[in-house]
Amino acid sequence: MIELPDAYWDVRYVGARYPGAPVVRERPGLAEGANCQLFAFEVLRHFGLNPPELRSSELWTDTSATQRVTVPRPLDLVLVNTTRDPWGAHIGVWAGDDQVLHLCAEVGRPTLWNLATFAARPSYRTLVGFKRVTTQTPT
Repeated sequence: MIELPDAYWDVRYVGARYPGAPVVRERPGLAEGANCQLFAFEVLRHFGLNPPELRSSELWTDTSATQRVTVPRPLDLVLVNTTRDPWGAHIGVWAGDDQVLHLCAEVGRPTLWNLATFAARPSYRTLVGFKRVTTQTPT
């Protein structure tokens, strides 16, 4: 199970704060909130990974900085959606033990759900798949 500093658990859900958004370029980080993807990417950066600044569908097709995996391990990205289409997919981070760390509007703060909890919700009922970031943050 991954462990995070307490500040990560206090991040507010703010849908307008996504990777590449003007408000994020002006004020990077999580202090002013994040959407699911920005939150997941910042978690990965905390652990020394360098996820590409791609939206969900581009992330799903990317092969230069990520790879698809069938069995997740901690810090792999999890994509869920209403269908298998990765466009607009919700993104979380595999924390281990069938737990996904994610930030969603429904809860408003980071939380851990298992895959069955996602499947029980229409917006998240379909597992698109898992992506492993293969690039590390430059030192």
